[in-house]
Amino acid sequence: MPKIHRPKRGSLAFSPRKRAKKERVGFKTWPESSETKLLGFAGYKAGMTYIVFNDERKNSITAGSNVFCPVTIIETPNIRVAGIRAYTKAYDGLKPLTEVCTTNLEEDVGRRIPIPKNKNIEDFAKIEDNIGIISEIRAIIYTKPFLVKGVPKKSPDIMEIKIGGDDINDILEYSKRILGKDLNIRDIFSEGEFIDVSAVTVGKGIQGAVKRWGIILQKRKQGRGGKKRHTGNLGPWFPSRVRWTVPMAGQMGYHKRTEYNKEILKIGDKGSEITPAGGFVNYGIVNNSYIMVKGSIPGPKKRFIAMRKGIRINPNRQSHLGSPIEYISLESQQ
Repeated sequence: MPKIHRPKRGSLAFSPRKRAKKERVGFKTWPESSETKLLGFAGYKAGMTYIVFNDERKNSITAGSNVFCPVTIIETPNIRVAGIRAYTKAYDGLKPLTEVCTTNLEEDVGRRIPIPKNKNIEDFAKIEDNIGIISEIRAIIYTKPFLVKGVPKKSPDIMEIKIGGDDINDILEYSKRILGKDLNIRDIFSEGEFIDVSAVTVGKGIQGAVKRWGIILQKRKQGRGGKKRHTGNLGPWFPSRVRWTVPMAGQMGYHKRTEYNKEILKIGDKGSEITPAGGFVNYGIVNNSYIMVKGSIPGPKKRFIAMRKGIRINPNRQSHLGSPIEYISLESQQ
């Protein structure tokens, strides 16, 4: 009789599966870019719909035909640059040297951080004096959820985004220009570009081992005492301990997850172009600029979404840029 074998149920790659510390996610790693501009943006998930587009990719098996595609809508109101932070290299990683803040902030920013009274002009001089040891300059931005009707909060979400570029002097001049200014999604991303998105997934609370790890149900005579939805064996008698690799019940969902290479199919300013009749369920109407991303992304509606330029882009992968969108579903989702 051949040996019975199957892959292991579940994955230990994400252990321990515990709740995220906060919903305001960010990135620790940024791609290398020769273009001097921000490498990321932030928005809020509105919902999903579907489109039909004509595939004009030459090497595609569906070339020349209409293709049905599910898409996610992310509402992206303008972000504002609240500060600039300079980093130097140390033996154990990057260390902040100094930062410059602006006084051109909305009143609701005081709900999250103390609003500075004076602009730190001297810190720009400190950056210029130490330009030789500065390795990175990042922008501290905040979102404007008070402009989004579907997100019931006023406190902004703060995020740190790296400024790309090859010359540190050009990066410094760019940071001076954007300090205290509003930036649009079109200033950062373009249609047909591949981006990475990060968010906290939908929380499902405490779940059993079958749903959490995907283990099989115990058979009729193996399920002792009528129990079927449990792990058959927790381990040996000796050593008398349960290893952390054993599938057990616990927290499921509400984890920080990052998905790579999500293609931007459309960037628009009129939310009526993509809002279904009656609005997105549990969200409402999109009133600000938005992006349409192919496929699904982590998190429920209203969730904060962090975005960056793709860090693992396949150069041979073709985008759908140039493939005209024939139809956008605006049917009611009520």
